[in-house]
Amino acid sequence: MSARRACSAIASATLVAAACVCAQATAQAAPLKWSGRYTMVTFASEKTGTSIAARQPEADFSGKYTFTTSCAGTCVATASGGPAPSNPTVPQPSRYTWDGQQWVFSYNWQWECFRGSDVPTEFAAARSLVFYSPTLDGSMFGTWRTEILEGVCKGNIVMPVAAYPA
Repeated sequence: MSARRACSAIASATLVAAACVCAQATAQAAPLKWSGRYTMVTFASEKTGTSIAARQPEADFSGKYTFTTSCAGTCVATASGGPAPSNPTVPQPSRYTWDGQQWVFSYNWQWECFRGSDVPTEFAAARSLVFYSPTLDGSMFGTWRTEILEGVCKGNIVMPVAAYPA
């Protein structure tokens, strides 16, 4: 094979490989539909952060939810049919917005600060950001970040989260 032909073949192979990589990146960035039944798990036992609440022991918790996605400019996945949160200030239903790479739910609520078994719970303003990044097998992984804005529990808490097709 001539040097000219070899260079042409290498250039063609490079263009094909680049096109495949670009197509894969575009497919991953395209809005997804989060639909169907999922088991949502919050790994509260693995929480970290600056708040005293991050050091208080807590069990992991989970529930099964049905997701439906609506896209009108922005794609929004709505969770339904699962257990209600124990804290009534968490907005319901949960609505996750696709940002091009992950599903995001941002909300304001009141954190229930546990201060001891004989002390009343303190409610404090909080802001949470939850995100789930899809994987090739249909499951999703992410983080639930909460900033407690006032009170004894002031600080942040970060917990890993996951969603598995049920």
